[in-house]
Amino acid sequence: MPHPTTAPGDTAPTWRVFRSDTGRLWAKRVPPFPASKWKFGVEPMVDADDVVGLARVIAEQESRAALAGEQ
Repeated sequence: MPHPTTAPGDTAPTWRVFRSDTGRLWAKRVPPFPASKWKFGVEPMVDADDVVGLARVIAEQESRAALAGEQ
């Protein structure tokens, strides 16, 4: 079974997942989204309490980036 902090990365390989000293999960997109997408609320780094929440916010950011690309 994969370590809990690697599961979102398995779903979105462009995201690097890590756990902070306080236990919160974070993910950083590598490479980051282009600056032109930032005005659409796209974030290159997200956080969540658990793996399910992190997978959700990663999917949300990818969706926003895709929609921003259509603008």
